[in-house]
Amino acid sequence: MQHTENEAHRLDAADPGHRHLFHVPPAEGGRYPEVAYLAGNSLGLQPRATRDELLADLDAWRRLGVEGHVEAERPWLPYHELLTAPAARLVGALPAETVVMNSLTVNLHLLMVSFYRPAGERTRIVIEDSAFPSDSYAVRSQARFHGLDPDATVVRLKPRPGEDTLRTSDVLDFLAAEGHTVALVLLGGVNYLTGELMDIPAITAAGRAAGAVVGWDLAHAAGNVPLALHDWDVDFAAWCSYKYLNSGPGALAGVFVHERHLGDPRLPRFEGWWSTEAATRFEMTPVSRPPATVEAWQISNPPIFAMGPVRTSLELFDSVGMPALRERSLRLTGWLERLLDEVTVGRPLTVVTPRDPARRGCQLSVRIGVSARSEPGLRAPQSRTEWSMVGSANELTKRLRHEHGVIADAREPDIVRFAPVPLYSTYHDCWRVADALAAAVEVDR
Repeated sequence: MQHTENEAHRLDAADPGHRHLFHVPPAEGGRYPEVAYLAGNSLGLQPRATRDELLADLDAWRRLGVEGHVEAERPWLPYHELLTAPAARLVGALPAETVVMNSLTVNLHLLMVSFYRPAGERTRIVIEDSAFPSDSYAVRSQARFHGLDPDATVVRLKPRPGEDTLRTSDVLDFLAAEGHTVALVLLGGVNYLTGELMDIPAITAAGRAAGAVVGWDLAHAAGNVPLALHDWDVDFAAWCSYKYLNSGPGALAGVFVHERHLGDPRLPRFEGWWSTEAATRFEMTPVSRPPATVEAWQISNPPIFAMGPVRTSLELFDSVGMPALRERSLRLTGWLERLLDEVTVGRPLTVVTPRDPARRGCQLSVRIGVSARSEPGLRAPQSRTEWSMVGSANELTKRLRHEHGVIADAREPDIVRFAPVPLYSTYHDCWRVADALAAAVEVDR
């Protein structure tokens, strides 16, 4: 490669990031002691502070029992409030609009109880064709719950033929022409498959102008790109915290509801123990008194030991700041892109993520198995023989891990995703990715 390992080390010395704050797994293959971990878009690494912070919460239970609800160093009754302000800053929201609770798809369902209200000809739900499967399942089940045919109700917007990503203009054109039939727009802020960053403010404005409610799944956006949900006038959003937010597998998720909806008695909601105002919760009355904040969407009391790692991570993001992380992300992802530009020449590898840095986060997705000499586009291999030079995406990621100590993730059949996370990934990690791909994938002859 034109770019050398020594160059990567020089870049790391000048732009070191925060790798020292994280545990990096040992490598199982290759010639380096630690893995080059580029799978933070699937599961983030563990912050070094998480273990001690979690043990401190566990110790309060040991010492205090039930009295920990009010006497612990971080009392359990208001524990979720410790997460509110940093979560709000992370997504560009007001504290009253933000809460951490449940898991992502559960939160999407709770939000759709309030915000998907099909009536008359306005019944359709718009998602992207490459939406994460859980989102597809969720909106289809919501359609069925309302007695509608999901095949007719759910609109899946596709890229143009021969293109990998969805153009903003095509979304806007659809909403201008068909918006009167749309009850809900629910797109991914950053597409899980291609890494495309959608134009959230433009699409939100177009959806609301068409009379639809606009919500966002920010699973791959929160902690990856700067967000301004309040200023962008988003109706609602939800995100997980185990990817870029490094809060552990299956970690609690976040919810945003714009302040214009807070305290609106016309909105239906499911309610439970934590949906009522805290000041009167222990009066034990049979009728809820929901607060005029997003906390009205809470149901169960918070799981303290699951909240602890989220709190620790959010404090880390607060200390570093999303603007600084975004700037390093642009530098780091741009470096990986230049390396991949070298490696993909002559090999059956194609980067499908937008080249414009403003249209992506830190993930670069590579399609495998189609000759680099063929016309670019979406066509996947048509037969097993087309995999002969590379294997499937899953097979390639296994080789990268066990032969080169590089951890990426696969989305079958033909996408390998690399995410140089600005908090802990290095320029040398990126160089190792390119070096490993060059070794694992032969030049097309």
